[in-house]
Amino acid sequence: MRAFVLGLICFALPAAAQDWAMRDGDQVIAQEALSARLVGQAIQFYDNGISRFETDGRYSYTYDQGGTAYGQFDIGSDGIVCIDFINGFSRCDRYVDNGARFILLTADGLRFPIRPERP
Repeated sequence: MRAFVLGLICFALPAAAQDWAMRDGDQVIAQEALSARLVGQAIQFYDNGISRFETDGRYSYTYDQGGTAYGQFDIGSDGIVCIDFINGFSRCDRYVDNGARFILLTADGLRFPIRPERP
């Protein structure tokens, strides 16, 4: 019985996260277009953190107050970006456009707008 309940939870969690807390006006960005916007680029968030997506798949996030997290990224066919950090942590995020805004959505419903200018 316990295994059955755990199995249901495992199937329910991805389904619940699939809406990514989308809001009116959010437009999903296709894999090719998202790759063009991210790969080989750096994006800056309003907390001054900077994400870098290197052309060889390396990823880094530099915190405003110092320190950098490193990993490898992959942009899936569904336009979802997954990062495997060297410390063993992994995460997947969705990027959307909403009007003139470029926004990172986390699987747990948080929204992080990206500064229009790129460093």
